[in-house]
Amino acid sequence: MNDASLAAQLQRIFDDEIPLTRAMALRVDQYDGQALALSAPLANNINDKATAFGGSLYSMCVLSGWGLLTLTLKSHDLKGDIVIQDSQIQFLKPLRDKRLTVRCAFAEPRQVEEFINAYQQRGKARRELVAEILAGGETAVRFTGRYVALKAD
Repeated sequence: MNDASLAAQLQRIFDDEIPLTRAMALRVDQYDGQALALSAPLANNINDKATAFGGSLYSMCVLSGWGLLTLTLKSHDLKGDIVIQDSQIQFLKPLRDKRLTVRCAFAEPRQVEEFINAYQQRGKARRELVAEILAGGETAVRFTGRYVALKAD
């Protein structure tokens, strides 16, 4: 299955199975096997200060890591449940861009295979991922999350 097809599958999961993503108008922008980019309009994710709502930014970050690992399993014809185990987020700058974009990526290509190998051998795997949201070319939000993949029953 190619990357565009996998990205379309993730969009369907967001649209059909995660109601919050519909309210946020979250879109899958790009997936290349190593990284995932998601975006949402500020208008659906705005706070009382006319900047992006922190809860929406956090959700976008969590979902970018969750989505990246979900697609990583799917790309290797594996099924499993991905859960967030622990996370930290830094809100460094207010966001006023009309379109908010988060990017989450494996730090190195070998991490994909390490994740898949651990999952196949033990039936579970952990991975720490970093997601960032930029504003004016600078990091406005930095998120670090530890995810666990568990074999589905």
